[in-house]
Amino acid sequence: MKVLIVGGGGREHALAWKLRRDDPQCDILAAPGNPGIAKLGRCVNISATNLDALVTLAREEAVTFTLVGPEAPLEAGVVDRFRAEGLAIFGPTRAAARIETSKRFAKELMLAAGVPTASAQTFTEVAPAKAEVRRLGAPVVVKASGIASGKGVIVAMSIAEADAAIDSMLVDNAFGSAGAEVLVEEFMEGEEVSLFALTDGTHVLPFIGAQDHKRIGEGDTGPNTGGMGAYAPVAIAPEALVREAVDCIFTPTLSAMREQGCAFTGLLYAGLMLTKQGPKVVEFNCRFGDPETQALLPLMASSLLSPMRAIAQGHSLADAAPLAWKPGASVSTVVAAAGYPGTIATGDTITLPDDREEVIVFHAGTKRLADDTLVTSGGRVVAVTAIAADIRAAQQASAAAAAQVKFEGAQFRRDIGWRELARDPETRSARS
Repeated sequence: MKVLIVGGGGREHALAWKLRRDDPQCDILAAPGNPGIAKLGRCVNISATNLDALVTLAREEAVTFTLVGPEAPLEAGVVDRFRAEGLAIFGPTRAAARIETSKRFAKELMLAAGVPTASAQTFTEVAPAKAEVRRLGAPVVVKASGIASGKGVIVAMSIAEADAAIDSMLVDNAFGSAGAEVLVEEFMEGEEVSLFALTDGTHVLPFIGAQDHKRIGEGDTGPNTGGMGAYAPVAIAPEALVREAVDCIFTPTLSAMREQGCAFTGLLYAGLMLTKQGPKVVEFNCRFGDPETQALLPLMASSLLSPMRAIAQGHSLADAAPLAWKPGASVSTVVAAAGYPGTIATGDTITLPDDREEVIVFHAGTKRLADDTLVTSGGRVVAVTAIAADIRAAQQASAAAAAQVKFEGAQFRRDIGWRELARDPETRSARS
């Protein structure tokens, strides 16, 4: 089997790692890939959004199917293009990807389908957006409608903070076209959980829950980032809650998308707020999350390759077995460049700890020079994932290994999973 992975971040490295575990003979191609993926397969210097070159590569290499990692090529219509060429591909069409690429589309879809979520209004002008902020009161949420790399959501604790967020998006163009339209949304109180589900458009195979850490600083302080780490499992997302999410969120959402003529296939990611009224959708993503993927896949006992291939080739998951998971817990700690999530330096030499069975270093913002030197090339440089019997041991092992990642200005959080530990003084890994 030959699989083409589109993308070059930590998520794509984790996917390549898992596919190789599922099938040691799997021939892996990546475009553009990264130095970590290069140890598992062959990287081709093609941009993830160069659709013509990707189609040509898939044809010339006779790949079994293509797996799309990031959202940008999905928004560009890579799935539509591949399907028009008769090539198997895992991911949603451009129209279906709107569930992530347009928060307005997603919100209107959910409200029409009765999917639990916060109420929201969409604006392109400053004055009515600020008027809505005053109607709702603080705290209130301001969101860029388009893709903003995980940074376009502001939870404003005051009216002034909300006004500043609106000005930054609609006046200062802080997020470019992604912020040309904003949502002013009701604040939901609770704890967030990330829940993935593989889907053929109708049936779903849910993952266990994971929890991302968006803020740059320990204790969830400072500005939002693309994600500073994640852990799994999450005690407040037991099997019963996953089943509730499938019944009340995933199934009606997929049904609504089919009715609109844009059936969603691939990986649907629901960011859930666990409120006193039950789980509500914060947002959907149309692909594997980063860094949750780096935390989840090392815990997966069943094959990921098999259901992804079935979905890519247009087959049903009706008879697919539920996904199986290993006991224990996983913590993934992101090591970021100095200045992240703002202006960063690149080109700094990196020293990494050796991979072990229980500790894996997933590359994200790295590059290998002609002389074989490994250097930084992005904000989130690597994600260090540790597997252990419980969350406390996994956190300690992940942080210890992250401290062995050496480059100028390296920064990371040592408290990934802190809510889980605060929830119960005993270490835990149970999935009840």
